[in-house]
Amino acid sequence: MISPSGRFDLPVDHEGGNGHLEAILREPADPVRSAVVCHPHPQGGGTMNNNVVYRVAKALAERRTSVLRFNFRGVGRSTGQYAGGVGEVDDARAALDFMATRHPDRPLWQAGFSFGARVGLQAGMADPRVSRLLAVGLAVRMFDLSFLEGPRRGLPLAIVQASNDEYGDRPEIEAFVARLPPPVRLWIVDDATHLFPGRLDALEETAGEAIEWLERTAPLDVKG
Repeated sequence: MISPSGRFDLPVDHEGGNGHLEAILREPADPVRSAVVCHPHPQGGGTMNNNVVYRVAKALAERRTSVLRFNFRGVGRSTGQYAGGVGEVDDARAALDFMATRHPDRPLWQAGFSFGARVGLQAGMADPRVSRLLAVGLAVRMFDLSFLEGPRRGLPLAIVQASNDEYGDRPEIEAFVARLPPPVRLWIVDDATHLFPGRLDALEETAGEAIEWLERTAPLDVKG
């Protein structure tokens, strides 16, 4: 039994064996939605306690969202080892499964920062239960994000980027977003770099604006 908020271990399968992901669940008494937030690169020191991940989760929680943060395999108390981004997509899927089961009658969102944005977007776009996507710090110089240029099931995608992001500054991210199918919107946090040092308050405020846009924006009907 999981308490309304707090740390716990989420059971998963790792390479055919039993394992778990260390996680933190934060939720209001009557959430209007649930969301998963994925952290930056494990090999760069990324964890679910990353400042950006925490602030994004906080912005969601303050808007009546049940939020799950978790450590990818091999991070913190999570079992397994780094799997090149492939196994981490499976971890994100396990987190989505958990939240979809916990709140089956609520919309399910996927969010992430940097590596976690790339992994989360891959998992979320392939999951028909996911209805909104939030990406912070898209590392367009580091990762192949061309999959975002193809069909996205009409899912609204909000992107928050630092103006001087070392892995995708304003000109780069604006050019990239211009190639993405709608509905998509980009927010730029001025005078900020990838980890938003000294600009975390501005990041949280901007993430809140992005969340509110996602609330107002319906998925496109792409049937047929």
